[in-house]
Amino acid sequence: MIVLGRFTAPFGVRGWLRVHSFGDDPLSWGGIPQWWLSKKSDALEREWVVYSPEEIKVHSGGLIAKLLGVNDRSAAEALEGSYIGVMHGMLPPAKANEYYWDDLIGLRVLNLQGKVLGFVTSLLETGAHDVMVVARDQSFGKTQSVPVAFMKDAEAAALPDRLLPFVAHVIQSVDLPGKTVHVDWDADW
Repeated sequence: MIVLGRFTAPFGVRGWLRVHSFGDDPLSWGGIPQWWLSKKSDALEREWVVYSPEEIKVHSGGLIAKLLGVNDRSAAEALEGSYIGVMHGMLPPAKANEYYWDDLIGLRVLNLQGKVLGFVTSLLETGAHDVMVVARDQSFGKTQSVPVAFMKDAEAAALPDRLLPFVAHVIQSVDLPGKTVHVDWDADW
């Protein structure tokens, strides 16, 4: 399941909900025929409930959505806080030089000298730019995005080996079929 966003609050009395998007171009979600909702972003597939989007639009600088069968404020309140997920195959195709984060997880990271730096374990949104988390081997789990300043020494020692900015001058190419990301990054950094 790919989590696209979250319902933050009801909007009005006719079943509309405010949406917080976790990605770009949330208006394209309207073309996805089914959304899965869950109160937990990491829920098992059987714990997600299927809904059909009726309409999604921008209102006062924010995003709102209406689901089929959710017709009043009480029904919308029951969905408040729910995560919005879709099956990967239902996502619109990524544009040239754009990637779904989920497609990058597990890719091998090579620098320009051909040295393997590790494997992508996750990506972090920092505000300035996204950051690719790279571990030395494939025996990784999901990485939590907790600021280093709030970690104990033992937790900080368990941090992944590298954090690479996901920007054009660092990321030279992404080869999804070859499962490789080529980066301009020294092995000693």
